[in-house]
Amino acid sequence: MQHEFKQSIDKALHNANLTGALGKFSEAYKVNRAKAYEGIDFEELRGRIASVKSYAASHLEQLSDLFQQNAEARGAKVFRTSDPAKVREYILKVAQDNGVKTIVKSKSMATEEIHLNPYLEAAGIEVGETDLGEWIIQLAGQTPSHMVMPAIHLTKEEVSDLFSKELDERLSSDIPRLVKVARDQLRPRFLRADMGISGANIAVAETGSIVLVTNEGNARLVTSLPKIHVALVGIEKLVEKFADIAPILKALPRSATAQLLTSYVSIVTGQTPNSDGSKKELHIILMDNHRSEMAADPMFKEAMQCIRCASCLNVCPIFRLVGGHVFGKVYTGGIGTILTAWYDELQSSEYIQGLCIQCGACKDVCPAKIDIPGLILEIRRRLVKDQGVPLLQKSIYSVVNNRRLFHGILRAASIAGKPFATGKFIRHLPLFLADLTDGRSLPAIAAKPFRDVFKTIEQPKGLKETAIFYAGCLIDFAYPEMGVALVKVLNKAGIAVKFPEGQTCCGAPARYNGAYEVAAQNAADNITALLDEPATYVVSACPTCTVALNHEFITTFESLGQSERLPRARELAAKTIDFSTLVKRLVDEGRLTLKEGQQLGKITYHDSCHLKRTLHAERQPRELLQSMGYELTEMFECDTCCGMGGSYSLKLPEISAPILQRKLKNIKETGAPLVAMDCPGCVMQIRGGMDQDGATVRVQHTVELIAAQLAE
Repeated sequence: MQHEFKQSIDKALHNANLTGALGKFSEAYKVNRAKAYEGIDFEELRGRIASVKSYAASHLEQLSDLFQQNAEARGAKVFRTSDPAKVREYILKVAQDNGVKTIVKSKSMATEEIHLNPYLEAAGIEVGETDLGEWIIQLAGQTPSHMVMPAIHLTKEEVSDLFSKELDERLSSDIPRLVKVARDQLRPRFLRADMGISGANIAVAETGSIVLVTNEGNARLVTSLPKIHVALVGIEKLVEKFADIAPILKALPRSATAQLLTSYVSIVTGQTPNSDGSKKELHIILMDNHRSEMAADPMFKEAMQCIRCASCLNVCPIFRLVGGHVFGKVYTGGIGTILTAWYDELQSSEYIQGLCIQCGACKDVCPAKIDIPGLILEIRRRLVKDQGVPLLQKSIYSVVNNRRLFHGILRAASIAGKPFATGKFIRHLPLFLADLTDGRSLPAIAAKPFRDVFKTIEQPKGLKETAIFYAGCLIDFAYPEMGVALVKVLNKAGIAVKFPEGQTCCGAPARYNGAYEVAAQNAADNITALLDEPATYVVSACPTCTVALNHEFITTFESLGQSERLPRARELAAKTIDFSTLVKRLVDEGRLTLKEGQQLGKITYHDSCHLKRTLHAERQPRELLQSMGYELTEMFECDTCCGMGGSYSLKLPEISAPILQRKLKNIKETGAPLVAMDCPGCVMQIRGGMDQDGATVRVQHTVELIAAQLAE
């Protein structure tokens, strides 16, 4: 990762105002968004939006033609182009032909995208932003850090300093006073402006209308007071029918700012009268700038469904630490990474895509059903395809794909790590490795991996059902006791466990770094090993591995066009199940009995990202723990990422560490002496954090807790 980019990360992480403002907003947003959507079927609503927007993305040329026809029939002039330079030239020509000296603008990310303001200013035209956040950013000489709230990264004290400099008068940081100053400064600009420039939230082909959604009313003034109105509209804003705006208007305020409705919804259809009785000159620019190329891509067409609510930013654990000036360019956060790769170029997303931790929180809240993490993975795949795998990673993958060498190195590591280990932890590493133990201890490599321990386990004879156990790297080489516990539980339910020694890394590290060919070889090796013997189940106690086995092997082969491997991958997926889901089923069927009537004390539960957001199995472990006699106390943000993210915590420990600290704080504030989870990676992260923190909270995998409470 580029040195300058790493420096920008470090600067953001040490900006207490930034992290404080974003953190507080993110916390409040989640609560308020949930309230805003009460009584609404979110899945049904976002299904409608996805359908409306997907149709539009498949019919861009047709809808653009229809929009132009209907808008021009109502007196508008419609200009269509793919070139941002031609957009700038067109707007400047309109301004010069009409003697425009001053322009007022309402919030428009499309104008930010083409860098319109400096272009017009270089031609001698005064350009004033009128959205409060955009005006603040303009005064600061910055770019927006958020697509909906451009100045969210600035404190009221910083805003006060900017206003004081603008007015040459020392102002307090009293918010009502600052708002009044802004109003007093901006109102005269509307009245003397020769031209107004806006964007649009929606463009309706059926009527030739544009729809603007605002809270401050400035867009209404921008579009009504000046005699010339220019609207710059990306073609992704097109919908077919006027009725199509209803689901978008229902979701947009709720998802953007957790409001039931914005203060203003303005619908502009054709020319309107000016105050002197003349007709307003209305120019609507439909801009492509690679959008049609995106719509034609079978993977990225989905991104055209975005309604620019920025909810993906609001729930992102990375964004709330580093903000949009680090995580993005013009467009920020997860969706901004995708838009940057298309509106700019693929290489422009090279560094920012690496910030995504793949927790999936954005996918859960997206009102347009965009698989943002999946599309970022595809960006990584294409970057690797274009640029190749970095030498260090290539060396690592060559080891991982050589199963015997990989396992031999891990065995050797258990010996080599002893000088740094204290009990079960490695608390300090030397020199350039020191960051890896900053804020958390690492688990010592087990002296005897699970694959060796398994051979010593005596299972009951005559068990009629069989499960194949896929351990994954952490259980195999760091936490073999979890594997022992799993065998004990399944044996108690009458299931014999087999452990194929040919199993190896699930390929998630390679896949999440864009090395799909490496991941495909991992998948092929594991499919051969896991389907070699007949079994009812293939069970894993690691959600990341479970997702690989029942989802990602298939999608990896599909991405690479390896269709010949798909039947066996689907056969494996049909058998794969996560541990807690299987145990809950066995308990419900009466095949497994847990001790009851106990009072085991308080416990809290951390949702691992893959278990909740891909496997949707957050309920099962909680019910099992409560049935055993634990008093479940939910922690704040129980489903927020712990910062592990597989290899993410090794590549970006400076970001992983504060995410972990927030998680540790939330756990400790429950007062529970025990925290459970279903992911060995989360155990590694949280247990290591608790160790360095000196806290007495025990960190356990659910499998170990269940194994300890089996009825006799």
